[in-house]
Amino acid sequence: MSESESDRGRTRQCVSCGINIAGMSAATFKCPDCGHEISRCAKCRKQSNLYECPDCGFTGP
Repeated sequence: MSESESDRGRTRQCVSCGINIAGMSAATFKCPDCGHEISRCAKCRKQSNLYECPDCGFTGP
């Protein structure tokens, strides 16, 4: 199975509010400290809601 096929089956959630962001306008980026993939919904990004990396605890706006 290729990476794109496995990504399709994965559920992504906003790390700030916890909603399912599959198919939404969302940002996915790597944690600045540990590189863990973080996803955030457009609403949380626009409101600058804080997020915390589930792996290392890094907090950002």
